[in-house]
Formats: sequence, structure tokens, C-alpha cells
Amino acid sequence: MLPERTEVLLRNRTAAPRGRPCARRGATGGALAAAAVLIGAGCSSLGLGQRAPTPSPVIKTASAGSTVLGEYLLLLQKLVQGTPSQQAEIVANAQRDYDVAPTPSRELKLALILGTPGHPVADLPRAQGLLRELMANPEMLLPVERALTFLELSLIDDHLTLESENRRLQNDAVRADQQRMANANHRLQAELDENARLRRELEEARAKLDAIANIERSLNERKPGSTGR
Repeated sequence: MLPERTEVLLRNRTAAPRGRPCARRGATGGALAAAAVLIGAGCSSLGLGQRAPTPSPVIKTASAGSTVLGEYLLLLQKLVQGTPSQQAEIVANAQRDYDVAPTPSRELKLALILGTPGHPVADLPRAQGLLRELMANPEMLLPVERALTFLELSLIDDHLTLESENRRLQNDAVRADQQRMANANHRLQAELDENARLRRELEEARAKLDAIANIERSLNERKPGSTGR
């Protein structure tokens, strides 16, 4: 009987170490499962209790600039191609909008209208002043508006410079013509005065000759009488 008992004890000792790792693996697997359940519950509760922040709208600057530029160009096209009454209405509306709320965009629109030649209410000096005011604070404009303001101001500056130069040249030409005319009149008057002087001298010479002739005639008439005595 002793050998059988010894064999049973040995079998139990060898079996016991094999069972412990299984128990540990089971405990570890249960802990991981529980943790996964808790994490899942927490995530679900977080998703149910809070909303994701709404993304801010994305403004496409290039698209907005193209739209604004198209509106300005369309307005100027209507202004140039319109009838005088339509042109007057466009100018009046732009002026009224600017008077009500002088925003940079409305100031630019009014400046573009006044700076466009071809209609009776065009006023380039005033448009130049408005555009210079806008260029003093360019950060108030969209990039395309800044570019348009700079371009329009450059064109108006060049146009007004050319007009001023043309006026100067015309005034110089008028003064030169006036000076030439004055010189010609002066020469003509001098010639007239000289001709008048020569005529007077000629008349005086004729008068002297006539006087001499009269004296000689009278002398000749007296000679026969004196000889007869």
C-alpha cells in the first residue's frame, strides 16, 4: 500500500503546478474583458452626453473675391452702356447708399462710378480723393478690392496728370500764339507809323515844292513889267 500512496502524492504534486497558470490566465482574461466593458461604457456615455463641436464655416477668399469683382465690373458695364437716365439713376443710388452708410465697399463703388468716364456725372478728382482715403486704410478692404482700388487710383492719377499736361501745353500754345500775334501787331503798327511818317514828310516836301513853284511863278510874272519901265 505504501507505493500506491506515494504514487498518488507524486501525481497530485505534479498536477497542481499545471493548474495554477490556467487560473492566472483566466483571471487575467476576465480583468481585460471587464476593462474593455468599462472603457466601452465610458466611451458610449461620453458620446451620449457631449456633442462634437460644430466646425466653423470655411470661407473661400478666392471665390468671394471673384464674386465681388464680378459685381463691380457688371455695375460699371451697366453704367457705360446705359442711357443717360439709367446712368443718373446708378450714380444717385450709389451716392445715397454711401450717404446712409459710408462703408469701404460703398465708398469704393462710388469712387469707381465717379472715376469712369463716359457719363455726365463723372468726377475724376472726387473719385481720386475717395480712392486715396481707401488706400490710407487698406486693411478694411478685401484683397481683390485693394487691388482694384490701387489699379483704379493709378489709372485716374495718370489720366489727371495727362489732362494737366495737356492743359499746360494748350496754355503754352495759346500764350505763344498770343505773343506771336502781339509781335506781329507791333511790327505792323511800327510799319504803319513809319508809313504815316513818310507820308507826312512827302506831303511836307510837296508843300515846299509847291511853295517854291508859286514863288518862281510869281517872280516870272513880275519880270516883264519891270523890263518895260
